[in-house]
Amino acid sequence: MTISGAGIRRMRLLRSMKQQHLAELLGVNQATVSRWERGQLPSPEQAVKLERIFASPQHAAADAALRRLVEDSVRPVHLICDSTHRLLSASRLRQAEWRAPLSTFLGRSLFSYASTEIAAAEQSLEVRGWHEGRLLSLTFDTGANGNARLPIAPGRVTWERIRLSDGSAGRLVTTIR
Repeated sequence: MTISGAGIRRMRLLRSMKQQHLAELLGVNQATVSRWERGQLPSPEQAVKLERIFASPQHAAADAALRRLVEDSVRPVHLICDSTHRLLSASRLRQAEWRAPLSTFLGRSLFSYASTEIAAAEQSLEVRGWHEGRLLSLTFDTGANGNARLPIAPGRVTWERIRLSDGSAGRLVTTIR
């Protein structure tokens, strides 16, 4: 694959990937991806990484299948990027809990809506070995977050760490009533 600004943009858009997400996968900032798309070429090492990310046509298909599974779930569940907390998908039952349309939250971090218990569980992940794969799921009790727009009710929550098709980690968040 020959790397060009237009090519990077086209491949990114074909995968429904935001510049910020591509930047995270490459370990650069969003402004760098923007410069590449405007014509400043990436370094040879970055070009190799781009080729790896864009080489597999299965990325879009695998993630679309996962998105459908989440959306069609009969449980209140949503999928986020494990590192950025960006919303990737949500079941209809989860969307019904929210007081704004899915498009309001899709692609945005949900961490600002976290309850105190969710924030504490997030802080504990490093020592539990979550990011190293020593812990693949975590179940805990949460209280309400007091937010009218994206309310979290008191209850039991399970986080499951899954690998997305682009190699990044996702987190499946399920409320157990």
